[in-house]
Amino acid sequence: MRVVYVIGGIASGKSSVTRLIEKKGAVRIDLDEVSRDVLAPESSLVRRVAAVFGEDLVDETSGILDRPALAQRAFSDPEKTAQLEALELPAIRAEFKRRIDALRAQRPEPVCCVVEVPLPDRMGPLLGMADEILEVSCPYAQRRARARLRGMDISDFDRRAQRQLSDGGLSALADERIDNTGTQQELEAQVDAWWDKQGFSGAGTAEEGSEKG
Repeated sequence: MRVVYVIGGIASGKSSVTRLIEKKGAVRIDLDEVSRDVLAPESSLVRRVAAVFGEDLVDETSGILDRPALAQRAFSDPEKTAQLEALELPAIRAEFKRRIDALRAQRPEPVCCVVEVPLPDRMGPLLGMADEILEVSCPYAQRRARARLRGMDISDFDRRAQRQLSDGGLSALADERIDNTGTQQELEAQVDAWWDKQGFSGAGTAEEGSEKG
């Protein structure tokens, strides 16, 4: 199984690219979704996070963590951000590795796993698990405009962008690059070309693979 990390700045189009690759036949993992899963109600991580950032963040009835409120508190200054990452990142990395190991144990093994990675510089040693790192590139101003159109608060965009690697830092990690400054059709053409380059064309779709299993 080929493991491909997709990286890029906020609102660059990482989700669009990973979903297109998923449609081609890959298994998709979104590390943002993994981060939500490890903060499921009653998990030990939720209790540790609440102990540091406030018990009022957890609904008494459902046990659900108020993630937006947590983000407001944790990202208000670098020290608090570091506190949250020290709690979250080990759990996210462990769960991600568990999922990769489970995929590799499947028979037949999936041909490709595409992973949406919002913060590649926080992956630690797991960065080396990638067979390829694919960067989705788009200028800051265009990404900012896209975020505004999606209803994202611009101050929130700027704050999140500051936590991420610079464009140069992302490019330094990448093996391949997809330019997402054009149309949807142009993006799809680039993904098609990348997929064909991997030699996956005869692998069939994800749905076909699940039916055969």
